[in-house]
Amino acid sequence: MKVIALHKEEAQLICEAITNNRQAQHLLYTKYASKMLSTCRQYIKDTHHAEDVMITGFMKMFTSLKKFEHKGSFEGWIKRIMIHECIDYLRVKKNSFNHKNIEDLVYAEAEDNYEMEGDFSVDDIQFLIDNLPDGYKMVFNLFVIEGYKHNEIAKLLDISEGTSKSQLSHAKKMLQSQITILKNKENGTR
Repeated sequence: MKVIALHKEEAQLICEAITNNRQAQHLLYTKYASKMLSTCRQYIKDTHHAEDVMITGFMKMFTSLKKFEHKGSFEGWIKRIMIHECIDYLRVKKNSFNHKNIEDLVYAEAEDNYEMEGDFSVDDIQFLIDNLPDGYKMVFNLFVIEGYKHNEIAKLLDISEGTSKSQLSHAKKMLQSQITILKNKENGTR
């Protein structure tokens, strides 16, 4: 049985994982599992469901590994798989994201320039994002955290570009409102 060194080149690990080498697959899983769970957790509130989606994503990744062309980052490639798995999970769970088709909404670009003031922990921020409706949360994560453009989000979620913009606008308004409430609680003002 062949022993794989811990610091073997990633490209070599990928090649060995393609041949179903369990040690190489385990090393890739170990290297990326925590980051991918974090990605899944951004979209799925329940940690156990996020873990299930992550495992499904890794299974899909290992079966599709020979499609990785070594162009761009391997981590980014895995992350895209995880995001797609999260979207699929939420589609099945909700059968829709309850997107509001508000094509006439005036989307103010200035809204993108707000900042969070105060000392909020990662858990506080995740709590606020978790409490967004699924459609708002999905668009918010894809746009703000993952860096997708509205036209890409529209294609990915099968919605219009205007709906993507309106969902983001509503998500930001809800978050800003929740941030204000948290700040007031911290300051003792309500």
